[in-house]
Amino acid sequence: MIYTNKIENPADANGWTRAYLDSILVEMRLLDSCVPDTSCTIFGRKFATPVMTAAFSHLDRMHEGGMITMAQGAAEAHALNWAGMGSAEELEGILGACPETIKIIKPYMDRDLVREKLQHAYKAGAIAVGMDIDHSFNRKGQHDVVLGMEMAPVSLDELKSFVAETPLPFVVKGVLSVQDALKCREAGVSGILVSHHHGMIPYGVPPLMILPEIAKAVGADMDVFVDCHIDTGADTFKALALGAKAVCVGRAVLDDFGKNGAEGVRAYINAMTDGLREMMAKTGAADLASIDPGVLHTLV
Repeated sequence: MIYTNKIENPADANGWTRAYLDSILVEMRLLDSCVPDTSCTIFGRKFATPVMTAAFSHLDRMHEGGMITMAQGAAEAHALNWAGMGSAEELEGILGACPETIKIIKPYMDRDLVREKLQHAYKAGAIAVGMDIDHSFNRKGQHDVVLGMEMAPVSLDELKSFVAETPLPFVVKGVLSVQDALKCREAGVSGILVSHHHGMIPYGVPPLMILPEIAKAVGADMDVFVDCHIDTGADTFKALALGAKAVCVGRAVLDDFGKNGAEGVRAYINAMTDGLREMMAKTGAADLASIDPGVLHTLV
């Protein structure tokens, strides 16, 4: 099995995810290549890069301004921003810094609170809204509790009702199976984020391992995004080649954010985009749509 000697705890989904990413090798195709275009269009908005921020929460403990400062960095990199748990006032500040933001809402047991947050995100100007279904259960298999607020799993019928609640594109975060992806499609979801939320499930399958199956199953019906250990331009390239439209960078950006705020976020996203451009140039991909999965070879 790939890289088993590098995984200290076999139950750690993060170890398997990093090992799987590192096991994917890339061939070169230089003849007839050119300087690539890394721009992409998501939910009708054009961005300079397919690298997006993750749906962070509570970042004020790391840098003054917290999520608003993170959003500023995304805006300066001409990237799509995601926002996680937070107050209505914070979301309005985030959208003031970066109007191109997707608001992700927890699966609160209080479904009226979910609907209230969906409505507020629309009125405040988010370009899309969604839910991280992977926060339904804790490590004991019971309802998760986040900041004193109880969560609960979402049924297909409830998901359909949430999608119908808003005119915005709806994104589901925490999809790690073809089964859930197809249910999202049935519910009318516009996009899914393939993710195990930094090891939410023990022995979790690496997102890039299951990504091709999910992308094939849903076809062009939904935008497919991915996160978990997408730390570099090369990681981004591999994800796009395997079927993702764009990627979220998570913990990897936090050190630069903590040290340099918005400038650190901008610089990190730009560095990932430069690395992606290098991989595209050296594999003959003129734009994101031209990335050929045939350049990838996986060690086994």
